[in-house]
Amino acid sequence: MIQTISVVAYLLLAPFLGAFLDGLDRILSARMQGRKGPPFLQPFYDIGKLFSKQMLAVNNAQLFLNLCYLIFLAVAGCMLFAGADILMCLFILSTADMFLIMAASSDSSPYATMGAGREMIQMMAYEPLTLLLAVGFYLATGSFQVTDIIHMPQSAVILLPGILLGFFFITAIKLRKSPFDLSTSHHAHQEMVKGLTTEMAGPTLAIMNIAEYYEIVLMLGIVALFFVNENWWSWPLAIAVCLILYFLEILWDNVSARVKWKTLLSSCWIVTLLAGGLNILILMLVR
Repeated sequence: MIQTISVVAYLLLAPFLGAFLDGLDRILSARMQGRKGPPFLQPFYDIGKLFSKQMLAVNNAQLFLNLCYLIFLAVAGCMLFAGADILMCLFILSTADMFLIMAASSDSSPYATMGAGREMIQMMAYEPLTLLLAVGFYLATGSFQVTDIIHMPQSAVILLPGILLGFFFITAIKLRKSPFDLSTSHHAHQEMVKGLTTEMAGPTLAIMNIAEYYEIVLMLGIVALFFVNENWWSWPLAIAVCLILYFLEILWDNVSARVKWKTLLSSCWIVTLLAGGLNILILMLVR
């Protein structure tokens, strides 16, 4: 019963929560840059305006692939909040990214094609750590099931601090924030226009934005998984940590410049090896 409520709540509320967080992101970014910024509800205004526009797509495949991107993100989030297998959740999340890459590659725009190529490079950078994430949870709790992880007597972060540090690093890539906004950017400083979303407009772009809101909540849900345990106080603690981490991602986004793809790849693999790999190695030795 609880799992069903969690899934329904994620499907219905995640887009709204993601939009609220996006609105908070825009206001904090504006304040950090010395600007007033847009209204807090600007993401909702944007979505409404996009859906009011004429349905335009460069081809029929793009809209279908964007819908698949949205659906697979929703499925991945449902699995997480239903307490299912974390490994399968991460695999579905990776599958969703592949649909986004195919959607951007489905047209002849050089900007979208370059953005799709960079998105693939970003996947190569963060996928090793996502696998170590699942392995780490298994070694720390003895199960891949989210239900088992959240009912442990102690939080998984006690045994997985390196994995959490690495996940904070790749969250900036997943949310496409500086210095890792190579494929597309939420700010007006992308040299490829809008990268992989260049040819998306109207309802097609609205679907893309809603999918990103699902992804924000999903990524923060995984962060919460590090802190939730059988004690009731772990839930408000996890929510507080998620908000702090999201603020740090916004801060990092506004104080750093975009790096080149080679720097992204090498730095992410170094963090995966040092933070994630050493954490897994130590955990295997002490268990």
